[in-house]
Amino acid sequence: MTDKALGHITILDFSHLLQGPFATQLLADMGANVIKVERPGAGDLFRSLTFQNKWVGGAESPNFLAWNRNKRSLALNLKSPKAREAIMRIAKDADVVVQNFRPGVMARLGYGYEDFKAVNPRIVYCSGSGYGEDGPYVARPGQDMLVQGLTGIMAATGPADGPPIPVGAGFSDQIGAMNMVYGILSALLWRERSGKGQEVKVNLLAGMLAHQNQEIVMALNFGEDFERPKSGIGHPGMDAPFGTYPTKDGWVTIAMSPFKTLVGVLGNDDLLRFDDPQTLFDRRDEIWRAIATETGQWTTADLMDAMLAADIWCGEVKTHLQAAEDEQVKHLGAITTYAHPVAGEVKVVAPAVTMGETPATIERPAPLVGEHTREILAEAGYPAGEIDQLIVEGAAGAPDRTS
Repeated sequence: MTDKALGHITILDFSHLLQGPFATQLLADMGANVIKVERPGAGDLFRSLTFQNKWVGGAESPNFLAWNRNKRSLALNLKSPKAREAIMRIAKDADVVVQNFRPGVMARLGYGYEDFKAVNPRIVYCSGSGYGEDGPYVARPGQDMLVQGLTGIMAATGPADGPPIPVGAGFSDQIGAMNMVYGILSALLWRERSGKGQEVKVNLLAGMLAHQNQEIVMALNFGEDFERPKSGIGHPGMDAPFGTYPTKDGWVTIAMSPFKTLVGVLGNDDLLRFDDPQTLFDRRDEIWRAIATETGQWTTADLMDAMLAADIWCGEVKTHLQAAEDEQVKHLGAITTYAHPVAGEVKVVAPAVTMGETPATIERPAPLVGEHTREILAEAGYPAGEIDQLIVEGAAGAPDRTS
């Protein structure tokens, strides 16, 4: 027995960028043996992409480091017959294959579900795409912001007199990653009963629609789209005071709370003229401005103390750096570090799920390209000389042993 919930699971991970790598990192955090198959030399595309042209340790992409811890890198040229032979040898004892290339690419290279099933009928093969495996959008690029625009969330976000606003993170991709994990674990559980593997397909379009179900149910059943407010109201379907409000030194959020209670805290009884359910929706922008005038006279700390004492649902608005210093975030140990051979000490978000018997831990940094090629091929039965020959021929790649 292993002390990790997924320590008995081996995953061949062909995914790149965010959706697939986040999914496999979540599984790796729970102990899965994730073998990240990358292009020799170049590796995952996220190794060459970064924010603001900044590189951790002067060399490593924060984007790549964010989604690839607890994995080993196997650098293989997928177009090489010898590389395919090596992959299929590993696949005989693997449990899961994950890939998020455009539909059809892996099958054309000889790495489709049927190819893996032929050598291992128990394999769970998970594909992630932008819009599904076929249909009118199959040739479109499936990127996070594009999917946000297509599925309604952008049209419902931001003030009415401004442009639609995408979420300030890779939300579609991360929802897709969660759906991949959900599908993979379900397939593995079914395999325990049936002995059979299966193909799992996830796409960003369907995932984003599913995660907006309450908004779509509302729109479809009443035949009306939401109208974005012009103010800081926090959701196009909500009434005042639900939203974001200025203070002397920042911003606070106020959610579902009795309006009279909030008025009592703010100390301006004139606001009670708005205290009617329909009025709170119909005049929500006007009410937001009236409340904002009052909140702007308080410091964030004083207003939070007063609202929390009155049991109002509220919170501070924090930047990423401020969030990392939050007392509850520190209490949870939600920010941690790992040592990377090039980037040095890397600050990261810790695994978010707590397991009583099989805790998730960070045991490996995000790998260098091909860092574990020799190790993984040796585990698959290749002698050292043959591994060296594969590298010389360009079928595989690995860092220089002297570097």
